[in-house]
Amino acid sequence: MRYVSTRGEAPVLGFDDVLLSGLARDGGLYVPEAWPKFSAADWRGLAGLPYAEASLRVLKPFVGDSIGEADLARILGDSYQDFGHPAVAPLKQVGSGDWLLELFHGPTLAFKDYALQVVGRLFDYVLAKRRSRVTIVGATSGDTGTAAIEACRDRDAIEIFILHPLGRVSEVQRRQMTTVTSRNVHNIAVEGTFDDCQDLVKALFNDAAFRDRVNLSAVNSINWARIAAQIVYYAVAAVALGAPARPVAFSVPTGNFGNIFAGYAAARMGLPIEHFVVGSNRNDILFRLLETGTMKMEAVTPSLSPSMDIQVSSNFERLLFELSGRNGNAVARMMRRFRKRGDLTLSPPRHARLRRFFSGARADDDQTLAMIARHYAATGELIDPHTAVGLVAAAAQRGDTAVPMITVATAHPAKFPDAVQKATGVRPELPPRLADLMQRPERVAVLANDARRLQDFILEHVQVPA
Repeated sequence: MRYVSTRGEAPVLGFDDVLLSGLARDGGLYVPEAWPKFSAADWRGLAGLPYAEASLRVLKPFVGDSIGEADLARILGDSYQDFGHPAVAPLKQVGSGDWLLELFHGPTLAFKDYALQVVGRLFDYVLAKRRSRVTIVGATSGDTGTAAIEACRDRDAIEIFILHPLGRVSEVQRRQMTTVTSRNVHNIAVEGTFDDCQDLVKALFNDAAFRDRVNLSAVNSINWARIAAQIVYYAVAAVALGAPARPVAFSVPTGNFGNIFAGYAAARMGLPIEHFVVGSNRNDILFRLLETGTMKMEAVTPSLSPSMDIQVSSNFERLLFELSGRNGNAVARMMRRFRKRGDLTLSPPRHARLRRFFSGARADDDQTLAMIARHYAATGELIDPHTAVGLVAAAAQRGDTAVPMITVATAHPAKFPDAVQKATGVRPELPPRLADLMQRPERVAVLANDARRLQDFILEHVQVPA
């Protein structure tokens, strides 16, 4: 398997080099040179498998010869052995034809664990073979940083720096990052928004001299390995509900478009996914794009679902590449215009292709709270605000009722206790392993939104080869 950049100018790379590179040299994102195709028998073969074994079958075509099958099987087995549910990613029926895919049973209680527990071990494996080190820099709107730190803490060949927007993540999310005492972990609160954090990370990657000096890499969803690992739970859920014999649909609360693009990748592999619903909060750039064909940046407004408080959906570039007939030059032109002017309008044919697979709905904070309350009254179970947005979107865009609608439950309700308590009167409790989280001391640096200052901070703390 070889990988190409969405902007068409970076070298074509194998999986291991894409893993370590993160962002392509031309500023684009890596995608497979060609999508692997599964037959109906391949999909049926996933039925009933343990999650790690299903992962091996789905990921092997993307990894290719970069990692031997026995080593990849061991990595995947280790990645999921400590998840809090025997099914790893269980499905729960919540209505007639409506399901929740629970992706909060990992160590940090969010869907990011399902990929990052794998990615951390992949880094270990590849770096050990190369006798090398990397400096990981990532931006988070809450959950990516937590999961990345958990996956990379105490690893000898990795130094990790995670940026989050100051005061714009939940207290539980922040503390899950800032209370980690491992010497290779560095938390940075940026005076700005998540989009500012994301722009800082991209600025570091686009500085070739700095990138090479510290051997920079990424674990957020600009890294293809993360997207690849997320394909698995779409496949497992669809097969459990009858695929490939019948199609399914997914509703995904998303801001950065990474999670839902993994579902799209599964569809490109031949999984019969009839439809995707994009769930947006008040920061609704994706909803507006779907409705009008124009992606336009607006101010980010804090919401009860902070992981979606985003106005620059980085992973949409991967879908734009597909919508544009894989024309990297065209994507590069559009992305330059978007960064310069703050808006991008799809041609009518591209917009039509987008709408063929995707629709959208948005939920403001009042609708989010109402859904949390309604779900609790109907089922006796608590959900987090992001999952509530997904359920609102699923209801708004429900199509054929014979097609199962699977809403992706992206986080444990205890990560957002204030919102859940406001909606239901019940304060969700953290699992026992995190029960003392609020008493642990924090360690974090506050930095201005300035790329040069960030570079200096990294150089002060990283081991740079002489």
